[in-house]
Amino acid sequence: MRHIAVIGSGPAGYYTAEACQRLWGDVVRVDIIDRLPVPFGLIRSGVAPDHQSIKGVSRRYEAVALTDNIRFVGNVTIGRDVSIEELRGLYDAVVLATGAPHDRKLDIAGAELPGVVGSAALVGWYNGHPDYAELAPPLAGPGAVIIGHGNVALDVARVLAKAQQEFAGSDIVAHALAALDAATIDTITLLGRRGPHQIAMTTKEVAELNDLARAAPVIDPADLPPIEDDAQLDTGHRKVMAQLRAYAARGDSPKPIRIVFDFYAMPVAIEGGDRVQGVRVERTRLDEDGHAVGTGETYTIPASLVVSCVGYRTPPIEGVPYDDSAGRFANDEGRVGPGLYAVGWARRGPTGTIGTNRPDGYAIVEKIAADIGEGGGKSGRPALDSLLAERGVDVVTFRDWQKIETAEVAAARADAPREKFTTVEAMLAAREG
Repeated sequence: MRHIAVIGSGPAGYYTAEACQRLWGDVVRVDIIDRLPVPFGLIRSGVAPDHQSIKGVSRRYEAVALTDNIRFVGNVTIGRDVSIEELRGLYDAVVLATGAPHDRKLDIAGAELPGVVGSAALVGWYNGHPDYAELAPPLAGPGAVIIGHGNVALDVARVLAKAQQEFAGSDIVAHALAALDAATIDTITLLGRRGPHQIAMTTKEVAELNDLARAAPVIDPADLPPIEDDAQLDTGHRKVMAQLRAYAARGDSPKPIRIVFDFYAMPVAIEGGDRVQGVRVERTRLDEDGHAVGTGETYTIPASLVVSCVGYRTPPIEGVPYDDSAGRFANDEGRVGPGLYAVGWARRGPTGTIGTNRPDGYAIVEKIAADIGEGGGKSGRPALDSLLAERGVDVVTFRDWQKIETAEVAAARADAPREKFTTVEAMLAAREG
């Protein structure tokens, strides 16, 4: 029997468990350990609440979780309830699938001012993550600045701009829905250091701005390169450019909220006294290598809210080698140390889509199989249960999660699939039925 521990119950964790099951069948036991009482990680707390079709992949993970040899071990914190070294002693392999849930620091003056939030925090707030339920972002000012030109920045802009009725069918939490409904932001500026040809947005996300009830995208035609230059792009990016050109051709819109794409714009400081009042920006140009360099021309964009979408980091774990510059665990193609592996964003950093984690998980399991060979046979699951019971840890099972989910569905608004519990205490209470 092989005993595998997976730390983290997001896509990378469940794809790894699925790969173990496919490879070893009945001779493997996989424990998926998570600090929260609820599974699915990024799917629950990171995907935009109005992208329910993407969240539907959790049904695949649920099918894996309900098999006899895969187990969810929720409400267990690594370092507090059990250490990595202890798990390495109990399991034939330990796989770190913790993702990259922390914001990369915005390294400019004023970044610590109230009103500056990271995208992980803001997305966690409107998705009901317990770590961010009390965030209370300032939405009463006229302007918001989003730093970044990727899909996450677009998600944030879209959520800030939507009218309440446009969230029908989403699982945005009630506290965020109420706060957004009362918001007075009328200009949302997306800052990007480079130009339209360098943005990291996909066609679907850009096109979603086309259908907003009270907001319209604003693009300066002068920022667009000559149309013949689009030929050098791949097919997907050419479609993005076609959409951006269509937005630029529209000119002014009567809609009350403007989503402004500010290209060749590098934030150099957050301005304000006891709170954010604006973002000082330097105009850029591209050098011969395609890098953004400052021109010396600066201007200020008024804002009460600044959202930094500049990347994510994996939180370090005591005793695990860490690559601080990359913001992930130090590893050699997924191998961290004897019996210790990393997968997904914890291995490669915050790159790729949800689906990218599937081949990554399968590749890691192949490495584990090669390292274990015909060996294995550590104590695994029974020993962990004994250790956690001895320490009084209140473990949440997948069956418990199903009770929590049933309670969330029952508490939902008429036009929502669920109303998420936003505290661990509420989750644990719902488990009792």
